[in-house]
Amino acid sequence: QVQLVESGGGLVQPGGSLRLSCAASGFTLDHATIGWFRQAPGKEREGVSCISKSDGSIYYADSVKGRFTISRDNAKNTVFLQMNDLKPEDTAVYSCATLYYSGSFSVGGVYCSAAVGSAWGQGTQVTVSS
Repeated sequence: QVQLVESGGGLVQPGGSLRLSCAASGFTLDHATIGWFRQAPGKEREGVSCISKSDGSIYYADSVKGRFTISRDNAKNTVFLQMNDLKPEDTAVYSCATLYYSGSFSVGGVYCSAAVGSAWGQGTQVTVSS
């Protein structure tokens, strides 16, 4: 049974950092394209960062480029999202998901999209506020 469990969310002041974890079970993480998504109240779910299973290429949304880093620990079967210099507009529920897409993100991130999500975690709340 495929399962994804996120952790690491919380309340942080602007400029602070958090590291989110997505622990996978029921499948081998490096055999999957996986991404982090977020949804703020009243907004659509957006792709934050995705990592390809085919070539390890990575996509970041423009809004987080230079501040967020996705990484994968195959030994722990876990994907991380390191978030630095957090801003109030980063406040959202963050979820990880496997994607049906198996290609590269070197040509762009159109497939780092909730529309191609397969298995989803339950999400973790990130609130950035002073």
